[in-house]
Amino acid sequence: MLTMLDQMLLLLHAALIVFNLTGWIWRRTRRAHLLVIGLTFGSWIGLGAWYGWGYCPMTDWHWHVKAALGETGLPASYVKYYADAMTGRSWNAVLVDAWVVGLALMALVFSVRLNWRDWRQQRRGIATATRCPDRARKRGGT
Repeated sequence: MLTMLDQMLLLLHAALIVFNLTGWIWRRTRRAHLLVIGLTFGSWIGLGAWYGWGYCPMTDWHWHVKAALGETGLPASYVKYYADAMTGRSWNAVLVDAWVVGLALMALVFSVRLNWRDWRQQRRGIATATRCPDRARKRGGT
């Protein structure tokens, strides 16, 4: 049962990381992405003030499962753990954290910028459509 939970948390955490890095790309997922990446930063900073900067509840839960499975010496960083496991070398934790924060900040900036642009375009489209419908008819529009 714990092994299955470990695998489920691995997939869920990996999906969250991929979504945090790429969810801003597609218009349909941008609002959800802004919420999710905002919650991620909220956890890292807000909860991090009490539990340690960069705190992630999902990592905490996953590490409890891994500890119950007998794994010891787990790093604070989920990404470092899997980077080490996938490459067979021990990555510098500060370097890994810098990359994680840098990439997440870039994704946040893209998300804010594109959500702002989408909101303005939508607002402009509504304003244009409601401003003067007679003009559109006179020009042959609908």
